[in-house]
Amino acid sequence: MTDPRYPVGRFEPGGSLTPEERATLLGQIEDAPAKLREAVAGLDQAQLDTPYREGGWTVRQVVHHVVDSHVNAYVRLRWALTEDAPTVKVYDEKDWARLPDASSAPIELSLNLLDALHARWLVLWRAMKEGDFARTWKHPESGTLTVDDLVRLYAWHGRHHVAPITGLRERAGW
Repeated sequence: MTDPRYPVGRFEPGGSLTPEERATLLGQIEDAPAKLREAVAGLDQAQLDTPYREGGWTVRQVVHHVVDSHVNAYVRLRWALTEDAPTVKVYDEKDWARLPDASSAPIELSLNLLDALHARWLVLWRAMKEGDFARTWKHPESGTLTVDDLVRLYAWHGRHHVAPITGLRERAGW
């Protein structure tokens, strides 16, 4: 049986990306806000407050988590581009998901923020030079990563969180 925590599979790190691979992944990052909007379109409050799996976050928490994570990634990218191998701060995503803005706020707040964040993020990604993607940053838990790793991770991350919502909708007949 497939692990319900990873409906698109676990993240697979890799080496440097080719310009073509990077363009494909950046396209997935660009599409993520629309795909998330589509996944939650028409859900009522009770549905938004339904966990996508037993013991998992609610749909609402997943939406807010995507924004929390992508905001952190955007800041990490900017640090990697402006500092020499910076060490980034980690956050406890489970604790963040329990905060009132993630557990009860309207999802439209995060959907709008995600639209704006990704629009700005893509301006930065697409203006970068080839060598910028090899720049490194240090994650206290994951070790040294490159900017290409960030591209790969956040292309996966959007798919990773849309899939459980669409899966729940299918199982529940929504």
